[in-house]
Amino acid sequence: MTSEPTGHPRGLRTLFFTEMWERWSYYGMRALMVPFMTMASGGIGLEKKQAMAIFGLYLATVYASAFPGGWVGDRLLGTKRAVWWGGVAIALGHLILAMHGRTTFFLGLLIIALGSGLLKSNMSALVGLLYPEGGQRRDAGFTIFYMGINLGAFVGPLISGWLQQSEGLGWRWAFGSATAGMFFGLVQWQLTRKALEGVGDRIAHPGQNLKREWVIFYMALIALATVVILCVSGAITLDPVWLAHAVTIVISVVAALFFAWLLLFGGLDGDEKARVGLIIMLFGVCALFWAGFEQMGSSFNVFAEEHTLREFGSWVIPTAWFQSVNPLFVILLSPVVALLWQGMDRRGISLSMTTKMGVAMLLLAFGFGLAVIAAHRALDVGKVWPLWLLGIYLCHTLGELCLSPVGLSAVTKLSPHRYTGQMMGIWFLGTSLGDVLSGIIAGEVSGDAMIAMPVIFTRVVWISSIAGLLLLIFAKKLQKFARGVQ
Repeated sequence: MTSEPTGHPRGLRTLFFTEMWERWSYYGMRALMVPFMTMASGGIGLEKKQAMAIFGLYLATVYASAFPGGWVGDRLLGTKRAVWWGGVAIALGHLILAMHGRTTFFLGLLIIALGSGLLKSNMSALVGLLYPEGGQRRDAGFTIFYMGINLGAFVGPLISGWLQQSEGLGWRWAFGSATAGMFFGLVQWQLTRKALEGVGDRIAHPGQNLKREWVIFYMALIALATVVILCVSGAITLDPVWLAHAVTIVISVVAALFFAWLLLFGGLDGDEKARVGLIIMLFGVCALFWAGFEQMGSSFNVFAEEHTLREFGSWVIPTAWFQSVNPLFVILLSPVVALLWQGMDRRGISLSMTTKMGVAMLLLAFGFGLAVIAAHRALDVGKVWPLWLLGIYLCHTLGELCLSPVGLSAVTKLSPHRYTGQMMGIWFLGTSLGDVLSGIIAGEVSGDAMIAMPVIFTRVVWISSIAGLLLLIFAKKLQKFARGVQ
C-alpha cells in the first residue's frame, strides 16, 4: 500500500472524502426531517408526536442495520463493494426523498437507512484494513477519518438549511442538496478507487456455502419489499408511536437473549464472563446517553424552530444551522479532550472507562438542566436567545467525546476475541435502543405537549445524574470486572 508524504496510505484520502460527502448528505437531510414532517404548508403535516417517533425509528434503523450490513460486506460482497453499493442505495433514497410526497418520503428514508447501515460498518472496516500493522499510526488514521465525518456533518446542514429557507428554492432543493452530496461522494470514490487496490476485496470463508447465503439475502430483501408494498397499499397500517414502543421492547429482548446465551452457552471462562457483565452495564449507559443526546435532532430542533430568537434584522437563522453546532464543537474540542486525557496520564491521573462514562452522563444532565431553564423561560416570556441551545449542545458534545470513543474502545478490549464482531453489533444496538427512546421522549414534549417539557427534561436530569454518580462512586469496583483491561 503506497503512502502519501504524511505517512498515511493513499487510500485514506479516498475514504476521508467519500465519508465526508456521505455525512454531508446524511446530516443535511436529517436536519430537515422533523420540520418537514410537522409543517402543514409545504411539508407532510404529521402530528409532532408521530414525527418524533419516526425520527427515532429512522436513527435506530441506521444503527441496527449496521449489523447485517457488516455481515453482507464480510460474507457476500467484500467491504469495498459493500461501501459502493451502500452509497448507491443512499443516493437512490435521497433521490426518491426529493420527489416530495408522503409515500416517497418514507420509502426514501428506509432506503437511506439501509444504505447507511451497509456503508457505515464497512467504511470503518476499510480504514482499519489500511493499517494491518496497527499501532499509533492506525489510531491517527482513524482520527483523520473522524474529522472527515464531522466536516461533512458540519457543512451539510448549512447548505440544506440555506436552500430550504431561500425564496424560490425550498424543500425540493434542500433535499436535492443531500442527493448531490452522496452523488459527489460516489464520483470521488470511482475517480480514486485505485488507491484501494488490494484492500477490502471479498475473502473466501472456509466451509461457506455462498449460494445459500445469497439466497438468504435475497429472501430477506423480498420479505422487506413485501412489507413495504403492503404498507404503501394500505393493507397494513402502522402507528409510528406504537411501533417505536414495540421496537424498544424487541431491541431490549434481543439484547437480553444474546447476553444470556453468551454467558450460559458461549463457552466463556470466569474472566470473560466478568468482562461481558461490564459490557452489559455499558450497553445500558449507552442507551440512556443517546436517548438524551439525540434530542438535538428532534425536540431541540423544534425548540430552535418555534421557541428560539432567530431573527436578526431582516435575516433569519435557518433552523437547520443549529444541527451544525455539534460537529463544529467536535472538530474544535476533540484535540482538547485528547490532550486532556494524555496530560492526565502523564501526571499519573488515569481515569477508568467507567469514570469517563460517568462524567459523560453528568454532562448530559447539566445540558438538560440548561434545557429545563430555557423551557421555563420560553413558556413564561416567549422566545429565548440561541445561546441556550449553544450551551446545551456544548455540554452534550463534551459528553459525547467522553463516552463515544471510550465506549467503542472498551467494547473491543473487553469482548472475548471470538465474539468481537457480534459484540460491536450489540454495542450499535444499544445506540439504536437509545435512538428509539429519544423519539418517544421527544414526542412527549412537542407541540401541544410543550408545557410538559420542563417536567420531562427534569426527569432526564435526575436519571442522568443518578447514573453518572453511581458510575463515579462504584468506578473502582466496576473496573475490577475488566479483569486486567485498562
